[in-house]
Amino acid sequence: MLKILKTASAAILSLAFVSVANVQAFAKDIWVLETTEGKVEIELLADVAPKHVERIKTLTKEGFYNGIVFHRVIDGFMAQGGDPTGTGTGGSDKPDLPAEFNNIPFDRGIVGAARTQNPNSANSQFFIMFKEGHFLNNQYTVFGRVIEGMNIVDALERGQGQGGVVPESTRDSIKTATIETR
Repeated sequence: MLKILKTASAAILSLAFVSVANVQAFAKDIWVLETTEGKVEIELLADVAPKHVERIKTLTKEGFYNGIVFHRVIDGFMAQGGDPTGTGTGGSDKPDLPAEFNNIPFDRGIVGAARTQNPNSANSQFFIMFKEGHFLNNQYTVFGRVIEGMNIVDALERGQGQGGVVPESTRDSIKTATIETR
């Protein structure tokens, strides 16, 4: 009887460790952007874009995104931010990242890494899709998806003209950015 109890106790203890490990394995990093319009929560996808996610986490922890504007917002397409100069030409002081193209399609709420014509030039800028844009698939790195607050993204001030540049006087901004693990 004692042997059975020891075996049962070992099995229960083993299951407890597996359960804790499984919970940790499913923990997700959430990028929380408190904007002038409200809060947006973005699940970061480290499994498909680990270098891009690590960059977002590093810059967020450094306070880089606090006060950054959405400088380019094209109705029916996307909202772009992450440039400290607000011109669309700036980035962080960190080196550019290599592309991490993946199979996640650019659908509504997907967050991608903005870049120049060079696929390996993403740095700090990002964009959030208003609607499907599959022509971007395998051309830009997907690193996140909006899980809460897409209505806030929809409320961002739209830009003017084909380039969607938002006038400085009406730009929305990221008041604070944080990372939460859930």
